[in-house]
Amino acid sequence: MQIRTARLTDAEAIRGIYNRAILTVATFDLEPRSLEEQQQWLALRSGAHLVLVADNGGTLAGFASLSPYRDRPAYRTTVENSVYVDESFQGKGVGKLLMSELVDDARDHGFHSVIARIVSSNAASIALHRAVGFEIVGVEKEVGRKLGRWLDVVVMQRMLSVR
Repeated sequence: MQIRTARLTDAEAIRGIYNRAILTVATFDLEPRSLEEQQQWLALRSGAHLVLVADNGGTLAGFASLSPYRDRPAYRTTVENSVYVDESFQGKGVGKLLMSELVDDARDHGFHSVIARIVSSNAASIALHRAVGFEIVGVEKEVGRKLGRWLDVVVMQRMLSVR
């Protein structure tokens, strides 16, 4: 399994993984992404706000990304992460490989902290984030509605540098 920076040619595989997640509460998006939308999303992520993929001999097993946390300048040293693993690779350590590399890359790019926002029912994602050093810092109650129910979001944070 190779962890590498995503290429524009990975857009279709990333889209497939992400669009399957849209059928669940793993993401709060409601509509599947088109290939063009996925390519635009990838094109906007370069440099410090990157996308990593887990490449298993030409098959993408998952992806993880860093995005700006908020648009106001004082937030520029904090990023938000996302991680999605293809169903056929879940439970095999792919998420931990991706997240470990993503945290290292965030630190290397000079970020101070990484925020994860995870639907409260996603115990696997919460455990993954704990395994790579994230701590729960709060819960946002009923901030989303999907599949006919209200959803809470667990906010987790990983500090990357000492003040």
